[in-house]
Amino acid sequence: MCEFRDHSTLSRRALVCGAGASLVVGMVPSRSAPAEDKAPPPNAIPPSEALERLKAGNARYVAGGSENGDYSVERTSQIEAQHPIAGVLSCAESPVPPEILFDQAPGELFVLSNAGNVVGKYELASFEFAVTSFGIPLIFVLGLSNCSAVLTALSATVQRKQLPGNIQELVIAIEPAVISAHGRHASDPLAETVAENVRLGMKRLKTQSKIIGEAVMAGKLKIAGGVYDLETGAVNLV
Repeated sequence: MCEFRDHSTLSRRALVCGAGASLVVGMVPSRSAPAEDKAPPPNAIPPSEALERLKAGNARYVAGGSENGDYSVERTSQIEAQHPIAGVLSCAESPVPPEILFDQAPGELFVLSNAGNVVGKYELASFEFAVTSFGIPLIFVLGLSNCSAVLTALSATVQRKQLPGNIQELVIAIEPAVISAHGRHASDPLAETVAENVRLGMKRLKTQSKIIGEAVMAGKLKIAGGVYDLETGAVNLV
């Protein structure tokens, strides 16, 4: 506790405490009232427009006409504020980052990645943060054709095999998609399971997060998904 022993003379202890307090105050950002005529953030767009921008960017990527080749151009502008137009959950084994796949500039996407693009509690928390802090209008669940993580879960479920360590948790998370795809008697079980896993992730986002669900109901947020085709580079919506 800091105190002054002599009102006429500052003690060394008081000086140190005072300097520390000034440092702490200086580290806390000011919260002045926003001006009424302040321009809306760049990502204050309808969810449908955000999805169209991702679709158009992927079309440019497939055609070899990407516009965002120099990722150093926008670097400085990202220091003061970030205004991503979409959150993307991708598979960690994808050879192409979402920013390149959707031809978006740095800071345009809020990207999460894990094996099998599974929606768990940390993914829910991260997207809740993006919705409340950055106001993203779109969350896109991005699957991967011939996904090894999904294939592993598919094989383990069919063979009723217990996998070592925490890998079994991955199997448990993807297993509902395996069961659903199996019930459809698809000619390509892996492709159908990959697509169903994306749909399952979209459903979890809407139903397991009150923040995300309410934003969707209010029309402020859209949940979409698709599968990245490794052969063509195209993202096919599901």
